[in-house]
Amino acid sequence: MHPITHAASRPDHPAIINASTGDRVSYGELDAFANRLARWLRARGIAADSSVALLLENRLEYLQIVWANQRIGSMLVPVSTRLTAPEIAYILDDADCSLLLTSGAFAGVAGQLAQDVPGLDIVDIDSSEFSGALAEQPSAMIDDPSPGRHMLYSSGTTGRPKGIMPPPPPSEDITAPNPLVGLATMGVGMPSDGSMVYLSPAPLYHAAPLGWCTTVHRLGGTVVIMDKFTPDGALAAIEKYGVTDSQWVPTHFVRMLKLPEEERTRYDLSSHRRAIHAAAPCPVPIKAAMIDWWGPIIQEYYAGSEGIGMSLVKSEDWLAKPGTVGRMIYGKAHVCGPEGEELPPGETGLLFFELETLPTYHKDADKTAEAMNDRGWMTLGDIGHIDQDGFLFLTDRKSHMIISGGVNIYPQEIENLLVAHPQVLDAAVIGAPDPDLGERVVAVIQPVEMEQAGEAFEQVLRDYLEPQLSRVKMPRQFDFRPELPREANGKLYKRELREEYARMADPQSA
Repeated sequence: MHPITHAASRPDHPAIINASTGDRVSYGELDAFANRLARWLRARGIAADSSVALLLENRLEYLQIVWANQRIGSMLVPVSTRLTAPEIAYILDDADCSLLLTSGAFAGVAGQLAQDVPGLDIVDIDSSEFSGALAEQPSAMIDDPSPGRHMLYSSGTTGRPKGIMPPPPPSEDITAPNPLVGLATMGVGMPSDGSMVYLSPAPLYHAAPLGWCTTVHRLGGTVVIMDKFTPDGALAAIEKYGVTDSQWVPTHFVRMLKLPEEERTRYDLSSHRRAIHAAAPCPVPIKAAMIDWWGPIIQEYYAGSEGIGMSLVKSEDWLAKPGTVGRMIYGKAHVCGPEGEELPPGETGLLFFELETLPTYHKDADKTAEAMNDRGWMTLGDIGHIDQDGFLFLTDRKSHMIISGGVNIYPQEIENLLVAHPQVLDAAVIGAPDPDLGERVVAVIQPVEMEQAGEAFEQVLRDYLEPQLSRVKMPRQFDFRPELPREANGKLYKRELREEYARMADPQSA
């Protein structure tokens, strides 16, 4: 399965639609663009051992560039649009990128990169030079296609981004079966007859949107991309385009649920058959409210960009075991104690995954070694347990744990309670330096209405938390902000908050 087969059989079928403008690209147009770009890249000196960086907003060309890379065997490095020029320069250097494809939206960053990364070939795809050169290339497939790969970089929530070097392709056939296709069809139940209309509300440079969108294209479906997620815009897109399938993160759910009732219920969502979500465990009250609203169409999976394991749970099983992220469907999960010993069902520890072929962190043998144990299993740094029935439950990330007065506190529990409050839009709980306790629990809150911020609202939240939390877990400090440093894929940049509070405690450390 591959877009080239659909381009041959259904060239006029829409492959990509921009949700806000309605502009679209057919499978025939996608294939022609990808072939022209593949030839242009080859003429530019890009070979199978080359790395090409992509710094681009969500737009029709993004996935077309991905498919061009997929047929010339090169390594595509998607770059977060949230990063600064120095952060991007680090990734470009680490990934040995010789070419950066970008757009006029990032002209300022590109100008700085031109100075900071000598020898980097920077191409603006909005330029007339690029469009003219591309038009000169033949639209036929190259004679020697080979599958390309993606090297994704971790979000850097706990330090420098890590390049995740994927294993070599299992086959040189670019149409060879893809493991995600099997998951999509047999696990999630996505159709393979080309009838799927898939909504992708998140940035395409992340692992999940990139993986699912390309899987939909392998299945011959239509991908509807959003320039930027808004809760009402997402609901409107489901109605307008007859969306059948979608992919979300918990923060999307929170924001849609916080819409006024009359706004939430004004859209026709009857076409919607399957909604999958991941990126972070969903607070139980939030997911329960979503299932009550959308019905039992919601499926959750747990995985990481490293691709070392995956669990899946459908609504029916989740309702029977609220909070689970499901049973493993790829890889084998193990829960290990502090000495590396494997723990029995029900006990909480660090999760490791056993898989025949594991990735490595690019140019960083130490980070790869840190993620491994003596048995050759790999961890993403998550804490959790597996029950007697094989269902996995996540507690938090090891790096997020707060040690206050010698007690281990996991912020996720507190955050899940806070975002369930009707007046809270977002919440982050961190450990801030404290001379007596070592760390004190701090809750940073984004209210639904910033005018609510203040001592009175703090007391409301304390009264709300008190029956549900032990005293040691109760935040000692509440701060209010109009926005939290959250990536568009739902991941919270806690490192930024921790560093900020550390500087406030010790200004000389800045």
